[in-house]
Amino acid sequence: MRPTVAAYYFPNYHQDARHDRRLGTGWTEWDLVRRAKPRYPGHQQPKVSAWGEFDESDPAWTAREIDLAADHGVDVFIYDLYWYNDGPFLQDGLDKGYLKAPNRQRTKFALMWANHDWIELFPAPKGDKPLIYPGSLNRQSWERLCDQAIENYFTQPNYWTIDGKPYFSIYEIGRFIAGLGELDQAAEAIAAMRAKALAAGLPGVHLNVVVWGLSCLPSEVAVRDPAAIIAALGADSATTYAWVHHYDPNQHGFPKGSYDEAFKANRAAWAARRAELPIPYHPNVSMGWDCSPRTIQSQPYEAKGYPWTAVLDGNTPTAFRNALIAARDFSVQDSRCPAVVLNAWNEWTEGSYLLPDTVHGLAYLEAVREVFGVADQQR
Repeated sequence: MRPTVAAYYFPNYHQDARHDRRLGTGWTEWDLVRRAKPRYPGHQQPKVSAWGEFDESDPAWTAREIDLAADHGVDVFIYDLYWYNDGPFLQDGLDKGYLKAPNRQRTKFALMWANHDWIELFPAPKGDKPLIYPGSLNRQSWERLCDQAIENYFTQPNYWTIDGKPYFSIYEIGRFIAGLGELDQAAEAIAAMRAKALAAGLPGVHLNVVVWGLSCLPSEVAVRDPAAIIAALGADSATTYAWVHHYDPNQHGFPKGSYDEAFKANRAAWAARRAELPIPYHPNVSMGWDCSPRTIQSQPYEAKGYPWTAVLDGNTPTAFRNALIAARDFSVQDSRCPAVVLNAWNEWTEGSYLLPDTVHGLAYLEAVREVFGVADQQR
């Protein structure tokens, strides 16, 4: 049995009106990638895209990404969806890029609502980071999000479904519940989303929840009793976004943490989650971790909390391949909806990306293809 291979897609590499107002017309996160510097001896920065700095909202560029993913065994792009009480953010990568690409049928796509607070990370100062956009939604805003997700995305012919139900993931369950007031109100909101999907002719919604025991961003709300929350919300599967949700990168030392130790910690977390949760758990494999491009480059690099964290050292293509094998073998032990999620397709400023760079080229994607092969739909 071949599990579905899904890669998270962070859509911050195209122009957006919110960034134009705050950071200057035309700002994208390529600005941080370009300005990154080595922060200690042997530190490999800047990361340089082998394709150069491209606009992900241009369907011609997205078509290249789709072909690259499909040819290397990546089945699904899980787009980070940013939606606040005052509306959406960073949607043109999906709306104008992916959905307009002529070859989009070669992959599927899905949404993960990235409902964390948007804080100042571009670049981030040490200490407290100013809050830019609060991640919690009230019920009215949640209803608008649901309507748009169902109308614009869930009904698309190549939206990723499990048992016919469109996959929808929530990044911060704790913040989702807090925004609506209580767990009962959150459960009612999920039930309303499912009812809207049924009314649109869909068989429901496959709700995926991101659960972890260690907060990463300063604003994240950790989930302390995931089993109880999963039962109340009727969630269908669980996963995590990145290895640092189960491993403190500073644990092994600063400024260099250990990719191997992060793998061991996450492999143990997969087993623990499967034992404690009544629903399928999709293991995550992170390609790497290096948030230093998001820090102020002129300041000394010190352990001051995200993104001033240790870099995971030793994330070679071979180490990544070995982690993929373990995730594949773990995933297929549960036949209910085997899937592996990858962090990430293009998290350049967190040091976790599958797109080719000028050092390793396609080595990480070649590892994906070697371990998983290519699904029939992608040939």
